Amino acid sequence: MMASRPGFEISAEAGAAHRCSTLEQGDTSLPPEAGAHSEIVVASYNVHKCVGLDRRFDPQRTMQVISEIGADVIALQEADQRFGDRAGLLDLEAVERETGLVPVPLAGRRKSHGWHGNVVMFRKGSVSSARQIVLPGAEPRGAVVVDLELEAGPLRIIAAHFGLLRHSRKLQAGTLLTAAELHSDKPTVLVGDLNEWRLGKRSSLRSLEPAFGPMHAIVPSFPSRFPVLALDRVMARPHSLLTELEAHDTALARIASDHLPIKAVIRLNAKGNGLAEAA
Repeated sequence: MMASRPGFEISAEAGAAHRCSTLEQGDTSLPPEAGAHSEIVVASYNVHKCVGLDRRFDPQRTMQVISEIGADVIALQEADQRFGDRAGLLDLEAVERETGLVPVPLAGRRKSHGWHGNVVMFRKGSVSSARQIVLPGAEPRGAVVVDLELEAGPLRIIAAHFGLLRHSRKLQAGTLLTAAELHSDKPTVLVGDLNEWRLGKRSSLRSLEPAFGPMHAIVPSFPSRFPVLALDRVMARPHSLLTELEAHDTALARIASDHLPIKAVIRLNAKGNGLAEAA
C-alpha cells in the first residue's frame, strides 16, 4: 500500500473502487532519487454549464467544488455556453482569488473562457505554448494542447471533450495521438470527458493505449450521485508519471454537476522528466 497524498484516500477494499484507484508502479516506476521529483495534482471536471442536479444555475457552487479539489492543473469542460456568443459561465477572477488558478489564454470568441467549452487552469508556472484543435465528428467538439512550465517541471496537457458517438470518438482519439507528438519526450497528460465507459476491444479509445495505457486505470465519475461509468479520464505518457487516481466525491460535488471531478497525482522532475528518464 502506497502512502496517501493529503486529500487522497487509498483503500484496500474492493468496494471502494468507485472512489479511488491506486496504480501499481512495478518495473515502470521512476528511479528513486532523493529530492528529484515533485508531485502535483491534475484534475478534470465537466461542470455541466454550472447547472446542478437540482437544475439550478450556480457558478459559485461550481467554484466551491473547484476549490475543494485543490488541483495544481485542472481541465474544465462545458465552461462556456454551447450556443450564441458562447460566453464563459464562471467568474475567473473570483476563481483565481479563491484557488490561485489562472486560465490558459486562448484565441477565439471574446466572451468565451475556453475552446468548445474546454478551459485549462494552472498555478505556480507559465505557459510556453497553447494551441486549439477542432476535433472531427458529427458534433462540434474541440481540444487544447498546452505546454506548461511548472515549478515541479515541464508538462504538456491535452484537454478534450469527446463526442457522444462511438465512431466520432475513435476519430477524435486519433487526432489527439497526432497532437501528442509522440516523437517528443515531454511528459504528457491527456485529460477530459472522453465519453467512453467501455474497456477492451469495444472501446473507442483503444488507439490511445500504446501511448497512454494501460486503459484499466479508471474510476467511475458518472452519474455524480451514484457513479458507475468512467467517462472522465486522466492518462499519462509515460504511464509511470501517474501514481494515484480517484474521483473527488463530496456532498457538494454530487449535486453541483452530473459528473464528479476526477484527480490524479502526477510525479514530475524539475530537471526534465522526459520519456528517456522514465525508461
